[in-house]
Amino acid sequence: MYFDELALSDEVLDALWDMHFDECTPVQEQTIPVILDRRDVISCAQTGTGKTAAYILPLLTNLAYDGHDPDKLNAIIMAPTRELAQQIDQQMEGFGFYVPFSSVAIYGGKDNGAWGNQVSGLQKGADIVIATPGRLLAQMNIYNVDFSGVKYFILDEADRMLDMGFYDDIMTIVRKLPKDRQTIMFSATMPPKIRQMAKAIMNNPAEVQIAVSRPPETIRQMSARLFETQKPGFVQLALQGRHLKKVIVFAGKKQKVKELTRTLRTLKIDARAMHSDLEQNERDQVMLDFRNGKVDVLVATDVVSRGIDVTDVPLVINYDVPHDPEDYVHRIGRTARAENSGEAITLVSPEDARYWQRIERFLKKPIELLPLPEALGEGPDEKCYSSRPARPDNRRRPFRNSKKKKNTNQHKS
Repeated sequence: MYFDELALSDEVLDALWDMHFDECTPVQEQTIPVILDRRDVISCAQTGTGKTAAYILPLLTNLAYDGHDPDKLNAIIMAPTRELAQQIDQQMEGFGFYVPFSSVAIYGGKDNGAWGNQVSGLQKGADIVIATPGRLLAQMNIYNVDFSGVKYFILDEADRMLDMGFYDDIMTIVRKLPKDRQTIMFSATMPPKIRQMAKAIMNNPAEVQIAVSRPPETIRQMSARLFETQKPGFVQLALQGRHLKKVIVFAGKKQKVKELTRTLRTLKIDARAMHSDLEQNERDQVMLDFRNGKVDVLVATDVVSRGIDVTDVPLVINYDVPHDPEDYVHRIGRTARAENSGEAITLVSPEDARYWQRIERFLKKPIELLPLPEALGEGPDEKCYSSRPARPDNRRRPFRNSKKKKNTNQHKS
């Protein structure tokens, strides 16, 4: 389906034309008509499917056609992180180029000027507020924010916000909103806690299910079996042998990100770290330098993986195997963007074997296995992997001591 087949406003269609956006993605095709009908919507769609446009385009259209108070807040878009809020704000500028609506992004950081702009936007009634829950709540606790004109409430990456502990903050904000509003929720997964929140804040929502898609064929997926101690050497050889720029290396924990960055720099590799311990202005500078090609390698945690939007990344390396197939798809989806091709290499130690088996089951195919470079010596034996079957997520570990007294009050699985 093409965008001009949808009931979008002429101004929105003009912006799409200028940006060379013609054809809808599946989530846009299924979600936009429902939002235009002013129904509450809960959509299950992962990052990279075009979900941001799926709610911005009908939001701008509904604002244009509906009567609303131009001096009050009309729409709130909630996002889990500053990086995602910034991305939404940038897309809002593009899609809303021809519409007369103002927006303000509200997120944390040490920039005092930004705080002043955020306060001004809230007090003067920006049409659209894009905010992280904690920062918006902080503004609400200090200033008297008028939410009486809010007609649209949108939650992006709702599952991630709940994982980050924002449930109470979101519910506090919801209680300040008019009951007569349209609520739209996007989530990559649909666990019970998401459905519980949807039941509490939504009115008979329509459901749009877009299955978690497997990585596109434009990504060459590879893996290597090696010991944990061999991983830094493998990364060094993979990078120095090919002279690649704009490579992303994902590690599971921020401490490992710090250690790996130091190791790579001692190996004369231009690497920078991206993790939650950095001040926001530092994170912004790292991303700016990476986008501009001033940094060869970005070493990052999953916390910031969904906020990395760079179109020309040739290679992603999973230094650690992600524990969830969805995280794997998010990580390697940083390459092969904007019709480019790309490569992804996952380093699988024996300790990671069961997680990798889970990912391969999801992908429904074995991933190309790279030979270990001779310079790294012998790798793990095959039995280190075959003897580690993946344990089902819903199965409990047995007691180590078979003589342990059974607790009759224990809940059944």
